[in-house]
Order: sequence, then C-alpha cells, then structure tokens
Amino acid sequence: MSRITSAALAVTSALALVAGSAAAAVAAPAPGPAAEAKVAPVDWKPCNPDPTQPDPKIYDCAVYQVPLDYDHPNGETVGIAMMRRRASDPSKRIGSLFLNPGGPGGSGYMWATTARFGKDVQDRFDQVGFDPRGVGLSNPLKCFTTDEEAAGVNDRMVGVPVTKAEIAQTIDATEDYTDACSRNAGPLIEHMSTINVVRDLDRMRRAVGDAKLNFAGFSYGTLIGATYAGMYPDKVRALIVDGNVDPNLRMHNGVEYDRQRATGFEVALAEYLKRCQTAGAPRCAFGDGDTRAKFDALRDRLRTSPVTLPDGTQVTLSSFTGQVANALYAQSRQAPLAKSLQALHSVVQAPAAAAQGLAPAAPVDPAAVEDAKVLATEVPNALREALPETPYSADDSYYGVNCQDKPYPSNPRTFVNLAKAWEKESPTFGRYQAFDGPTCSTWPAPARDAERFTGPWGKKTATPVMVIGNLYDPATNYTFSQRMQRQLGNAVLVSVDVVEHCAVGRSKELGKLVTDYLVNQKAPAAGQLLKPDADAFPPVA
Repeated sequence: MSRITSAALAVTSALALVAGSAAAAVAAPAPGPAAEAKVAPVDWKPCNPDPTQPDPKIYDCAVYQVPLDYDHPNGETVGIAMMRRRASDPSKRIGSLFLNPGGPGGSGYMWATTARFGKDVQDRFDQVGFDPRGVGLSNPLKCFTTDEEAAGVNDRMVGVPVTKAEIAQTIDATEDYTDACSRNAGPLIEHMSTINVVRDLDRMRRAVGDAKLNFAGFSYGTLIGATYAGMYPDKVRALIVDGNVDPNLRMHNGVEYDRQRATGFEVALAEYLKRCQTAGAPRCAFGDGDTRAKFDALRDRLRTSPVTLPDGTQVTLSSFTGQVANALYAQSRQAPLAKSLQALHSVVQAPAAAAQGLAPAAPVDPAAVEDAKVLATEVPNALREALPETPYSADDSYYGVNCQDKPYPSNPRTFVNLAKAWEKESPTFGRYQAFDGPTCSTWPAPARDAERFTGPWGKKTATPVMVIGNLYDPATNYTFSQRMQRQLGNAVLVSVDVVEHCAVGRSKELGKLVTDYLVNQKAPAAGQLLKPDADAFPPVA
C-alpha cells in the first residue's frame, strides 16, 4: 500500500533454491473447526543470508509450493520463498513468528534477519520471512520482459501531473502498462488478492508444524493479519498489526480509501513542519522562519515550473513530492529532508533577492546544491522489488494486489477530476495520491472480478490482537489504526507519538510490550501513548 522507494533485494546463496520446479499440490485446508488437512512439511535447507560474511549457521531457506488457484487445489502451484532464523534457545522455543513488511509487494524474505524484536523473542521463536505470491522470489508477477520495455512505459508516467499534456501522457502510459500486464503476466494475475496470500500463510503455518499462528504485519501486512483473524480466528495465537490499513474501507471503496490516505500524509507533513520550527536551526536546517509558509511557497513554485539548480539539475513537482513523502516514512530521513528543503529554498530565493537589490548575486554553496539535488530524484510511483540477474529486474505485485483488493471506477479519466478536488483539501499530496488509481481502472484482473475477503472482521480470537498506530503515520492515517482496533473482534490499540510509518523496533517501551505479548500472550493495557527512542531533530553537540 506504500508509494515508496523500491529497495534492491539482497542476492544470497540461498537464491538458488528458488529455481526449483513445482512440487505436487497438497490438499486444501479443511473449513471451520474440523480436523485440519495434512500438508507437506517445509523442506528447509541451511543458507547464508549474506555470503559476504561468515555463515552464522542459524538460517534455513526453502521454496514451499501452494495452489495457484484454491478453487483447483490439485492444479498448478506457486512457489513461496521462505527464510527462517532458528530460535536461539531451542529448549524454550514456542513456535514460528511469520513476518510481512507490507507494500503490497514488499519482499519479506530477508525479514528473517530483522533485529526489530528483542532477545527473548529471538530466543523463543523461529523468525520466518517470506515473499508473498507474485513478489520478489515467489513467482514474481511480471508485466514486462525487459527493463527497457518497462522503462518505455514507466518513464512516461508523471507522479504528480498538472498540465493537460502531463495528464494525457500519464493516462496513456497507465493503459499501455495494463496492456503489457494482460499480455505478459500469465494466470497468476488472476490470483493476487489478499485472500490468497492468507490461504498461503495458513498453509505455511501448518507446514512448519504450528497449531496456531504468530504473525507480525506492517503497513499492508496489517490487512494480511486482519484477514487471517477474520478467516481463521481459532488459529490465532498472537497477532501484531503495526501501521494499519482500514480493512473495511480499503476492501469496499478504493477511491475514498486513497483520499483519506492523502489527508494522512498532510497531517504528518504539518506535524513535521511544526516540529522542525520548534526545534529551530541548526537542529532542523529548515527551521528558521515560518516553515509552513516556506514549504508551501516551494511547492506552489514547483507547480508552475521546475526549479533549475546551478548545475542544471531540475527539481520537479513530482520529484519534490515523492521525496517529501519518502522522508516522512522514517525519522532518520527527516533531518536530511530539512537540509534539502532549506537548500532548495536558498536556490529559489537567491535570484529574487539579487533582483530586488536585497543581496548581491553570488554563487550558491556547492554543498547546498548537492542537498537540493536529492529533491530532483524521482521516487517510483509504485513499489517494485528488484530481482537478481533477470532481463526484467522488477515485479509488478504492487498493482497486482491493490487492483484486485480495492474497487475502483473503470474509467481512468475519473481520477483527473478527483485530483482537482483532492488537491483543495490536501494541497501537497491530493493530486499525488489520486494518480495512483488510474492503473487499477484498466487492470486486466480488477477487484470487481476477483475473489476477495471483505469481512466480517470482528470474529473473536483467543488472544486480543495487538494494534499499533503512530499518531502521525503518513502512509496509514492514524484513524485507520483506530478503526482497525474497532473492526477486529478482540483488539487493543497502543499509540506512539511520532511522525513515522510503523513503530516496532523504534521504542524500547513498545519493545517490552511486544515481547510480553508474543512470549506470554499478555495483551498490553489499552490507551497507552508511547514515545520513540530517537528524536528526528536531536540536539546539536
């Protein structure tokens, strides 16, 4: 569900395992409380997640076969790439902890190596990361055959199109993109909805020998967790959802869901600028003067035309908006963003000041130019995981999942008018978010034709679900976490006062609650508001 920079997937010695052929399909899970059908166990093989380092000898990898189409469980299969970090203390092992980082389309394979969870969790659980179907190493959904073919389409899309020409070019490119998906993606494109990911997850849960599921899902991964709780409530042992979607809204009204995502980005941006001004310069490089007014002036200036830096690099409205959104995802990116904003402000202000005789014309500091150039780098308008050594080194699972889950109008021109309306209430991110939708209008396997789980979400689990929400989460509006807690039949919300997307691993206080929940099945007290360990703008030494 994120529009963020795609991260290259680490190439490991274990990748050779992924090339295995499909194994015989196993039986579909038995419905309801009846005895579970047996499935083939996971065939783990030792692997080293980082061949450049000595093998720690605590990791295993596998490719587990699941039905492509659960209506035909004995038909074609899809291989799910899995990695586990074995529990450090086998004598105290509780089970497996499955992990999903979101996206949709985020690779979870290397999440077996994550340090987000404390020692007690690592001692007692096998941490299991996996790439969902169609993602990364798990039979990646591919709309193109080469990177050059993909660039010929994707490079024509403008992330924040404003002019008639930009809008027409972008709409045309999205239609060419979905045409390519129709030609090249194969039958997998019909089976990318979250309900199938959850069926795969339940099969993997049984395949590792766990009677009940332990799961931590982040961002879009919270929909996987909520759907699992809705479909298999009696199979939940401990379930953490961090950085939450609104399941009911997302699965019933994609347009309204995206509009509310835009308002969430605006809330996060406003708080970021407020905290920057409170910190002041030099803690926040953009902190002198009225940060809100300075930011709005930059955005509005870019809406009219790009800003050309002294070295000829151009900052566009699309690159600017994408980089600001990207930085709001993580506190570690927010002080650098302030430097880039201040540098761009200086570049824009210098000619005006010289023309008015307020300052002599002088070369802009080269260091400032480099800071400003960060805002000229385009952020991909969809998460596409990089694949190793393939002619087309990405996958198209982001839209593969979104377009099957979220209902959208079938006319892509609808989003042109929506962009105008959303821009009035969300001036920085309304148009940006609106143009994430046209692709799904012409997607060859849209939500209206897909098998989807649309609720009810309120089935009671034995242990309350642990819901975590940041007050100023840009990508998943805090109100979504509040709604997630209400929609689930048995859940507790813990909040964190931070501008960032997702919170586990960012707060020692939260880490203690997470450990107690996973190890002891002790739900946290409701209504807690925690602080992160770090400050986006720490004091200058």
